[in-house]
Amino acid sequence: MNKRILSSAFLAMACYCTTIDVNAQTIDLFNGKDLSNWNFVVEKEAAKPADVFKIRDGVIHIVGKPFGYMYTKARYADFKLHVEWRWPNGEATNSGIFMFVNPDKKANPAFVWPNGVECQLAAGKAGDFVLLNGSDLKEFVLPAGAKRPAFPVVPKHHETVEMAVGTWNTADITCEDGNITVFINGKFMNQGSDSLHPSGHIALQSEGKDIEFRNVRLTPKGAY
Repeated sequence: MNKRILSSAFLAMACYCTTIDVNAQTIDLFNGKDLSNWNFVVEKEAAKPADVFKIRDGVIHIVGKPFGYMYTKARYADFKLHVEWRWPNGEATNSGIFMFVNPDKKANPAFVWPNGVECQLAAGKAGDFVLLNGSDLKEFVLPAGAKRPAFPVVPKHHETVEMAVGTWNTADITCEDGNITVFINGKFMNQGSDSLHPSGHIALQSEGKDIEFRNVRLTPKGAY
């Protein structure tokens, strides 16, 4: 009897320690206090970054104009990314989450947007992939004789499951070996493969009007 109790205790302790170890490897890309872990790009330097990317009530508040993006100082490869967003001011507009951001690889330097793959958050289109500034996925097939569009799109697989304005949404994005899988509000939305650049920065977009982000968390492969 005592051996069974002792064995159960060791098992419980092992499970507890494993859970703690996994959680310890989850990275809060936003610390809830400031944006010290991020760099900023504003189109044509038309405003100070601090006027576009702010902290309000403990969440990231992006005003949407001018266009631009905030990106992590660190680069990441294989990971799971969890992001929550909402439209705070009565109107669902446009924004996105960028993966594999490589600002130094510019197919068209005139674009403010970097080389990378966008998980679209535009109202009604959350989960689409947009291929930014020369990035590519196998799922985008250009018809014979057609000119590549400035912003190629790989459409999501299902109808929108976005929440009402003012309600928090979730995006859960897995990136492994250049392949990307997206769930929006717990539902599978899209999958892309063979990204040209399977590592890079992660970015949040300013495009349109106000949007808020919170609980921006990354779990490296091996911790999930």
